[in-house]
Amino acid sequence: MAEFIRARSPEQKGQRLDQIKGAVRSQFAERPYHEITLTTIADELGWSRANLYKYVSTKEEVFLLLTQDEMAAYFDALLTALPEGCGFSRETVAEVWAGIAGAHQEYFRLGDILSTIIETNVTVERLSEFKQAYYGHVARMAERLPPILGMRTERVHTLLMAIYYHAVGFVSGCWSNPLITQALELAGIERPAIDFRAEMRDFIGMCLGHYCA
Repeated sequence: MAEFIRARSPEQKGQRLDQIKGAVRSQFAERPYHEITLTTIADELGWSRANLYKYVSTKEEVFLLLTQDEMAAYFDALLTALPEGCGFSRETVAEVWAGIAGAHQEYFRLGDILSTIIETNVTVERLSEFKQAYYGHVARMAERLPPILGMRTERVHTLLMAIYYHAVGFVSGCWSNPLITQALELAGIERPAIDFRAEMRDFIGMCLGHYCA
């Protein structure tokens, strides 16, 4: 096992958390959520579980931090791709937004377990920080989208949620869960192919037509 040196400064603690999130991100790309444990995380890092407990208490805490990072990347990408005064048509916004969604599928995959699993086993302080970050992103989108799309500010959050939950549902269908694959093969069912980006483009376009009317 690699030598563990406890973080002494906020910068060092941030580095340790980045290492932990990196290990979880790597494992989540290859295996279902339930197969990831504090033990598998510690093993990948070369740490003991006791050392891991110095930074997080549950694996859900790590997943919440990871979700917060993915959420920030998604919204930052949207704001960059939809700059102030861009003058994009709704069709162009739908195409651009679908591309961003396609590039940030990990955010939506995490969303599949966010409210039912991740948020149920974290401290209220960590959850409060996460919610503050989320509503901060919503506020920025509420400033950016109305001038571009000609929509009312109070409808932005509902639009964001509609797109988010649709993406969560479809990205789950795109994820190749080995157990589901085996079950479909056993049942003699061919899994239908899903073009995530095309589906999101069409859905976002439909939503823009509704919320921007």
